[in-house]
Amino acid sequence: MSQAAGLSLEMREMIIQTLRQVVTRDLPDSRLLELDHDDEFPMDLVRELLSPNVGLHLVFLPEDVGGLGGGAMDIFRVSEEMAAIDMGLATAFLAISLGTDPIIVGGTPAQKSYWLGRIASEGLIVAYGVTEPAAGSNVASLQTVADRILDADGVVTGYRINGTKQFITNGGIASLFTILAKTPDGPTFFAVEAGTEGLSAGKHEDKHGIRSSDTSGVILEDVVVPVENLIGGVEGQGLKQANAVFGYTRLMVGAFGLGAGKAAILKAAKYATERVQFGTTLIEKEGYGTKLLAQPWVELEASRAYMEEIATRLDTGESDLQVEGAVAKYWSTEAGNRAAEAAIQALGGYGYTREYMVEKIKRDVRITTIYEGTSEILQSVIGMYRWKATVKSKGAFYADMAVEMDGIHADHPGVGADLVAMALRDTNAVIQACHRARLTSRQSVMFRLADMMTICEIACALVRKAARWADEVHAGADVEAAISRVQARRTLSLVGAYAGEAMTGHLDPKDTDAVGKAAEFVGGLESTGALGAQAGLLDDLCAITEDIGRNVR
Repeated sequence: MSQAAGLSLEMREMIIQTLRQVVTRDLPDSRLLELDHDDEFPMDLVRELLSPNVGLHLVFLPEDVGGLGGGAMDIFRVSEEMAAIDMGLATAFLAISLGTDPIIVGGTPAQKSYWLGRIASEGLIVAYGVTEPAAGSNVASLQTVADRILDADGVVTGYRINGTKQFITNGGIASLFTILAKTPDGPTFFAVEAGTEGLSAGKHEDKHGIRSSDTSGVILEDVVVPVENLIGGVEGQGLKQANAVFGYTRLMVGAFGLGAGKAAILKAAKYATERVQFGTTLIEKEGYGTKLLAQPWVELEASRAYMEEIATRLDTGESDLQVEGAVAKYWSTEAGNRAAEAAIQALGGYGYTREYMVEKIKRDVRITTIYEGTSEILQSVIGMYRWKATVKSKGAFYADMAVEMDGIHADHPGVGADLVAMALRDTNAVIQACHRARLTSRQSVMFRLADMMTICEIACALVRKAARWADEVHAGADVEAAISRVQARRTLSLVGAYAGEAMTGHLDPKDTDAVGKAAEFVGGLESTGALGAQAGLLDDLCAITEDIGRNVR
């Protein structure tokens, strides 16, 4: 394996500790609630985080332009930590990273030296100008146009940009914008500085959550930029440049779901260790702890295992992990939302009031299932590409994973690998059956397949981590094994349920022959005959609850 890219563990932890110290000092819960209430962006704090004293943005920038050259694991961990503190703050830095990405992946050497060098040294706030009123996930509907400006000899000297961008993070405060616009040769990114004539901020959005981030429209009216501001120097490379970093940016947003969800559950757990009802603390009540603390925590730990795995693959040189990025974001943001919802329920009436942070976290984390690709877009991506990989490999794609899980089970029978192997084999069979029946043209069927694919791949990563911790005699190996077993059981159960929906949901109930055949197929799957696999579930959930309680006391 090649040497991993990125920072040393010591450097990463030093950056995280610095971030915690600065934010703990300047952003106590009372201030975060005030910013949320007032819909206010903490400019002073962001300026400090971008200053030479902290230089948080340097993690995202290459070393040759003055950055730290952080890798995917560094970006993942810093993003998780920022989201655990405040999602609005995290989103502001996401936008800086997104806005910088087209230059990093597509800029000419001169553009990288100039623009990235300035971002590093001056701490420029950057905005990523892609979304439009009619072009969200469907960038093909892009309406912003960049017309060529020609000299007397017909040579392009610049571009005149007209259009409107919507829902742009940092849109009202950025010093630099990377704007996607249509040119004669296709969508193209341009660097546009604040203060350029014709560039202005549009309406400031009054949002449901992440109210401490700045979100506004960006209006471009006859904005003229020199040809040197065309990122990469060649028209039509914009979509390629945007797609090249999806593995990273979706991992980053997945980390937001993990960080916010974790923060919510820890606050709920702290409350549960102190709140006494009917003679005992809430955390001692089995149903409360297993449902509202342990189950969401398992999903978050599964998220962590998968994202650690993908970050490591990126840092050791793998590319083209856009589908993995989609899996990471889809699972982790949905898990983060479920965790925040459980935290509100865990606090009862207090959780529903704005005085308690879990209410704010729930509103904040909701956006993660929308920006950087909605959950439904991600289901479409996962379903389509994994279906194609399964068919192309004649079933080997998931069959090979099942063989790997069987091997892990032979060495580590206590991590649930055998159950995940069953789920993988069933998923493989259902994908191929849907392909033969031409059901893959039905979006609802593809969504069910995507859910099966996602939960199986997430479970595989958790099993691998639990087995690795057992080999390393890690202090938390027993709890990690319990977490892995719980998720393995849930994976098997959900695969069976999704299989039934995919294979029978499209049928006419009056067509008893077709319904009977589909029911027979589903009944023959391993997951539908494995009810005994749930044995031990409650004991594992109780052990996980106890461990969460120990961590917050």
